Amino acid sequence: MRVFNFAAGPSTLPLPVLEQAQKELLDYNNTGMSIIEMSHRGKPFMAVNDEANQLLRELMNIPDDYSVLFVQGGATQQFAAVPLNLLKNGKADYILTGNFAAKAYEEGTKYGDMAIAASSKDAGYTFIPDMKDVKFRDGIDYVHTTYNNTIFGTRYTELPKTDATLVTDMSSCILSEVVDVSKFGLIYAGAQKNIAPAGLTIVIVKKELLGNASPICPVMLNYAVQDKNNSLYNTPPCFPIYMSLLVFRWLKAMGGVPVMQKINEEKAKLLYGFIDNSSFYKNKVAVKDRSIMNVPFITPNEELDAKFVSEATKNGLVSLKGHRLAGGMRASIYNAMPIEGVKALIDFMKKFELENK
Repeated sequence: MRVFNFAAGPSTLPLPVLEQAQKELLDYNNTGMSIIEMSHRGKPFMAVNDEANQLLRELMNIPDDYSVLFVQGGATQQFAAVPLNLLKNGKADYILTGNFAAKAYEEGTKYGDMAIAASSKDAGYTFIPDMKDVKFRDGIDYVHTTYNNTIFGTRYTELPKTDATLVTDMSSCILSEVVDVSKFGLIYAGAQKNIAPAGLTIVIVKKELLGNASPICPVMLNYAVQDKNNSLYNTPPCFPIYMSLLVFRWLKAMGGVPVMQKINEEKAKLLYGFIDNSSFYKNKVAVKDRSIMNVPFITPNEELDAKFVSEATKNGLVSLKGHRLAGGMRASIYNAMPIEGVKALIDFMKKFELENK
């Protein structure tokens, strides 16, 4: 029996996608073998790789002067790859809005002069700093942001004002809302939250930024090398790329990102609306900065939080325990989470509140 899986990642996938993968697992496209058995340089897989690339371009309206790379190592590996590829003057500014933003900054300090332009750490990462108040240094190569903060449940609704290259980690919100890719020099995202199984990382980079990697940049982290080889320099994460293709097809059939954004906003509105009208549950995030992907919340005390998670699990609502840094609960309501799952969660929350006041 399928449950409603609210995990932050690896996360739930669309049921039609799973059923299609199940159907094709033993024999992909009449090749007589599984997608996970075939050569990544054979025509069947290369067609998968190419279609996935083109569909992502279509779904995100990615301009022609950008490269789309399918790489490995997770978003965490990009914390090093970004400075190793983009630093020319040797310095960059970071905005710290959560745990992963802080980790990106810490990793970046190994490779150049990095500065914290703004941070919401002192407030428990419960808001996004006001962009009109953020000042950046002269001569920086890029500004790094984390567009959606998985653990603490915030997101950017306004971009930094800078002439420097804008870099962002979109791991937990890619394809969930319409984004103007041309505003960014580089977008990266681990696929395991909103697209595919763990193992694939997507990099969308403006072509003019390629070819300037540091001499110490490992070949596997060099964007120009990956671009020249169509992301096939070595054996890629074949199965996650295939699963991404199925998700991209599903998303296109749903109506694309604009339609998915409306669905996601409706899901978030339902959940936040219930929390805000309850005297039992609380969300600490500034209303204007609330994520539509990750919704953290708490009950009156930690003992009830633990009881909530336990009883929710028994009712088929799983992976609701909050991250250890934030505590409480967290409902990740990615693209593949149907609105019925959110409604089922709210119904359980109502019942739990009545029984535990």
